[in-house]
Amino acid sequence: MKPFNFLISLKTQITLMKKISTLLLLFLTISITNGQTIYSKAFGNSKNKPVIFLHGGPGSSSVYFEATTAQKLADTGFYVIIYDRRGEGRSKDGDAKMNFQEYFEDLNSLYKKYGLKKATLIGFSFGGLITAQFAEKYPEKVKSIVLVSALVSQQESYNTILRTTKAIYEKKGDNANLEDLKMIDKMDKNSLDYRTACFKHATLNGYFKLKNPDQKAKDIYAGYDTDPLISKYVKNEQAVPTFWKNETLRNIDVSACLKKVRNKNIPIYAVYGRQDGIFCAQQMTDLGKIIGSDHVKYIDNSSHTLFIDQQDMFLSSVQNWIK
Repeated sequence: MKPFNFLISLKTQITLMKKISTLLLLFLTISITNGQTIYSKAFGNSKNKPVIFLHGGPGSSSVYFEATTAQKLADTGFYVIIYDRRGEGRSKDGDAKMNFQEYFEDLNSLYKKYGLKKATLIGFSFGGLITAQFAEKYPEKVKSIVLVSALVSQQESYNTILRTTKAIYEKKGDNANLEDLKMIDKMDKNSLDYRTACFKHATLNGYFKLKNPDQKAKDIYAGYDTDPLISKYVKNEQAVPTFWKNETLRNIDVSACLKKVRNKNIPIYAVYGRQDGIFCAQQMTDLGKIIGSDHVKYIDNSSHTLFIDQQDMFLSSVQNWIK
């Protein structure tokens, strides 16, 4: 009986070990799957020069660039990588902190995933703030920078919005909105309420939308309603409050970062639209003093979403600058 019991015991142990191994493998698989919170996609030949697109936000997505421009840029001879930051766009994550440190981690994970040593970073809008800081922190990973409608000094953009909307309201005799601007001027400039109020007036006056797009831009915008990528996209409305909760650098100027990056011989280029209401000619002049005036393009008939408003100009600029 003892040998028989020993045999049964041994078989039981082997069976249990197999079950444990299966469960462990399943657990690891689930953990790895749950860990893949970053949506990303590559376009073009991996042997070409890598370019990473950093979208705006907080709370936005690379979906518009992916749907309209990523493949076209890849077709000019680049390996283009787009992604949504953790907790934003297609990268669903209820635990995302959405602060700069996490943004840097997300970007570093792309370098690892796609086997990149160096890449050109295209920083769009809020993505410009991330780009500048990342390049200062990890200069060995950055080949060059292209700023597209990118925030540099947040306060200067707020000032531009408030100054220009005031002129509009004065011309219209809009006393209600003029009083609102006076109240905004008294707010804590590091607060979420201040940021929200400034962008409210920018939106009311169509600062992010081009009034007279050319036919090509009209055609691209017309495709928004039918493109499955865009039609399925849902913005995370909690991203901005989450960022404000977890990040202390809420109203910053990355001019100093850009100067340090430039001093490390990393080329920086910039392209902005003249009809983008959150920037002004003086901001372009100031940026030119940092990165070189010949590295700044300030183009007509374009607002904030420049890679759509003037797509051909965007593509040719990137190609000429970094290829």
